[in-house]
Order: sequence, then C-alpha cells, then structure tokens
Amino acid sequence: MPKYEINVNGVSKNVDVAEDTPLLWVLRDHLDLVGTKYGCGIAQCGACTVHLDGIAVRSCSLPIASVGGQQITTIEGLSENGDHPVQLAWKEVDVPQCGYCQAGQIMTASAFLDNNPNPTSDEIKTAMHGNICRCASYTRIHKAVEIAATKIG
Repeated sequence: MPKYEINVNGVSKNVDVAEDTPLLWVLRDHLDLVGTKYGCGIAQCGACTVHLDGIAVRSCSLPIASVGGQQITTIEGLSENGDHPVQLAWKEVDVPQCGYCQAGQIMTASAFLDNNPNPTSDEIKTAMHGNICRCASYTRIHKAVEIAATKIG
C-alpha cells in the first residue's frame, strides 16, 4: 500500500492506506479522530464534513490520494477548547438533540462564515441545505449560524 503524508489539524501524519481509501476512514480508523461521522457514504448528508484548505468537503467520498498537501481540519481541530464562535453559538442556542450530525453542521457553518461573515437568512439556508439533521433541529441550527455570524463579522 502507498504511504501518504497528510496535514491534519496542523500536524503532519503518515498513513499507509490504499489510494482509494476515503479520507473519513483514514481519520477515524487510522488516526483515531472520531468526531467526523459516517452518515451515508455517498456525500449526501454532511455528517462527514471536514475542511480541506478551509473549504467544507465530504470526507466519505474523498479518496486519500486526492488530498495531496492540502490542510485537513476536523472538528477536533476547529478550536482547541471548543470555543470557536460557531461552537459557542451551538451551545448558546442548545442546538444538539442526538448530536450525530453536529460535527458536520458545525464544520459546514464555520467554513461558510469564514467566506461570508455577514450572511443573509437566505444565504444561511442555502449554505446549510446539504446537511441533514435526523432530529430536524433546522430552526435552531439556523439561529446558531446567525448568532455565530454576529461574533465573527
């Protein structure tokens, strides 16, 4: 199997995996970073969202061979103490119910707000549209993104 040197949460890691191994499984099974969740396996639900050079991507469908030298940020690397503005807003609004989708939701929201710190309500809806919440906490998710935007922008 090929060896890959990847940068995860600011740390260089070496992994020995098949080139078509999805990034999700490299993170979870080889690096013990289990905050990123498996949801659907076809990049449709958003539970596996991570940042690749600051862009929200679905790690379940991203082969390790395509990562190259790009910086990977997982939910564990978003902030050292869970104090990123999106995480704080999530707590303030009490968004989670089952919590399964939360890492992907937070990673999507944080990448979105990095590029659009003063979004409209419609822009938030569009940005978060691809993330599925099994508990249907969409109203609270939307409110948390609005609050986070006020802390970022």
